[in-house]
Amino acid sequence: MEQVKKEKNQYARRLIEASLDPLVTISIEGKIMDMNQATVNAIGMSREQLIGTDFLDYFTEPQKAREVYQEVFANGSVAESPLTLRSKDGKLIDVLFNGSVYKDGLGNVLGVVVVARDVTEQNRIATELLEAKEFAEKATLNAKKSLKVAEKATREAEQALKVKQQFLSNMSHEIRTPMNAIIGFTKVMLKTDLTVKQMEYLTAIKLSGNSLIVLIDDILDLAKVDAGKMAFEQTPFKLATSVGAMLHLFEPKIQEKNITFIKNYDSNIPEVLLGDPMRLHQIIMNLLSNAVKFTSAGTITVSVNLEKEEEEDVQIKFSINDTGIGIEKDKLESIFDNFQQASSETSRIYGGTGLGLAIVKKLVEAQNGEIKVHSKPGEGACFTFLLNFKKTNLEAAMEIGQLELDETIKNIKVLVVEDIPLNQLLMKTLLDEFGFERDIAANGKIAIERLEAKSYDIILMDLQMPEMNGFEATDYIRNVMNSKIPIIALTADVTTVDLKKCTAVGMNDYIAKPVDEKVLYNKIVSLVAKPQLVKSDDIAVVLESKLEKYINLAYLTERTKSNPVLMLEMIALYLEQTPPLVALMKQSLENKDWDLLKSAVHKMIPSFSIVGIHADFENMAKKIQDIATAKQEGNDLEVLISQLEKVCTQACIELEEELNIMKNNK
Repeated sequence: MEQVKKEKNQYARRLIEASLDPLVTISIEGKIMDMNQATVNAIGMSREQLIGTDFLDYFTEPQKAREVYQEVFANGSVAESPLTLRSKDGKLIDVLFNGSVYKDGLGNVLGVVVVARDVTEQNRIATELLEAKEFAEKATLNAKKSLKVAEKATREAEQALKVKQQFLSNMSHEIRTPMNAIIGFTKVMLKTDLTVKQMEYLTAIKLSGNSLIVLIDDILDLAKVDAGKMAFEQTPFKLATSVGAMLHLFEPKIQEKNITFIKNYDSNIPEVLLGDPMRLHQIIMNLLSNAVKFTSAGTITVSVNLEKEEEEDVQIKFSINDTGIGIEKDKLESIFDNFQQASSETSRIYGGTGLGLAIVKKLVEAQNGEIKVHSKPGEGACFTFLLNFKKTNLEAAMEIGQLELDETIKNIKVLVVEDIPLNQLLMKTLLDEFGFERDIAANGKIAIERLEAKSYDIILMDLQMPEMNGFEATDYIRNVMNSKIPIIALTADVTTVDLKKCTAVGMNDYIAKPVDEKVLYNKIVSLVAKPQLVKSDDIAVVLESKLEKYINLAYLTERTKSNPVLMLEMIALYLEQTPPLVALMKQSLENKDWDLLKSAVHKMIPSFSIVGIHADFENMAKKIQDIATAKQEGNDLEVLISQLEKVCTQACIELEEELNIMKNNK
């Protein structure tokens, strides 16, 4: 019997010890009667020390523990009541108190059995999650506030940029308008009979006016680069020719100052590259202008070297080295900043605004290049910049030289829409020199009345006019009168904003004031005397032109150095290859063989420039290529191919005539 009782006690003890959570039996008086090892470990006291002690002493909130204990007796049990135990060493343990009364065999309550489940880690995780959630909510709220602040700052920045652009636009217009008359009439007077003194005075006026225009252009260029609106062309050009022409402009001034001028050009550089020659000119011009300005004796050296060559790209290193006044070391960091010069003394003695180098740096970096300067006071300066260019097999565009008036073109009728009397008189003078007919309209409304009463070949349209401005007049001409007459904008504001607006309303081109007479003549003749491209549903459609001649052998003559044998051979080759390609182009369209169509047109394009077919038709052919690549069947494609067939057929007829003439003259 005793053995059985002992085994029962051992079994009960094993059950108690099996609990991983503290388990305690408590008397009715609240004294600890027994516990498991987990309780000993949690409290940090031995079994002997714990037995007989008051269980309330081990909770951080004894009264709350008492209430839970009393609830067990009142209800027979309690579940999941949160309490906190304190160990002997002060460690706090979060527990969920679960208790039940236990009775003897007669049903008398002897005490309470308590299991305290340790939830310290769960509570810690829950607290951290709650804190993280609160932090995330605060962070989200702060992010929303920051976003609002950023959006407000962006709106303010955009508004400031608009105000800046508007200011530059107004300044450009206000200054260029009177300068147009000053420079224009100065040029006109320089063509008349003058005394030596008068010639000197007028030349000084013209140079001063041009200097002012350069300053305006500098400011506008700087603004466009800052706004990210500076566009860079990717046209084929001969780097050696381009740089050589730019350096040639400085030779008289350099010779005048008795400075030695050294030019080094790396012959390993590919002959034709893809890039923006005009912006390159601008960079070199600013750097070389400074070299000439700040060098009174010694040498100026310009070097162009192949720095790196890859399969598709080259990196070119440009260096402008002088033996001038040099730059102080502490000024080298700020020399490229806006309106900065090495010193106020520099500005006083040599002049200038300090914008040139700022523009150079921005133009170089906007093309992913880099620029550096090395200098010592009294020993000169060396500016070096690196630019990347694409290699190409395309022919370089021919340089446009001085255009002589074509005596056969005299019947062009021009409508000038301009409100300022001085500018009206200047335009009359220039157009009279060209031998063109001209009428003047003081605003857009009068221009429309003139157009309704009389036909013209081209319109020169000022933008800023009273009653009806140039944009409104052009919109009316295009969309109400449905007229396709070429319109050239005359603008004193050459900001990107207005030029886009000119294109949007349907203007064909623009000329910046002060008007350059060569540019004016070139653009009028090119728009009137050659086939024009206008947009109709984004597809280029060729209009009938006044002159039916599609070829111009000037380029071929230049390329062959007037060698008649070579010219005959090249014309014969064109006549041999073109008709089959035209036939293949038409057949490809009929069969919807887009790859073959693209290939046929691709083979035709290079020959256009050789025989002098206008670039507009080359663009048309490229448009066909794009449509073929996208496999977009439609009427537009048929129209384009029909027009291109007409151009090529007519070109062949004209070339046959030229070929016969050349053979007869042999």
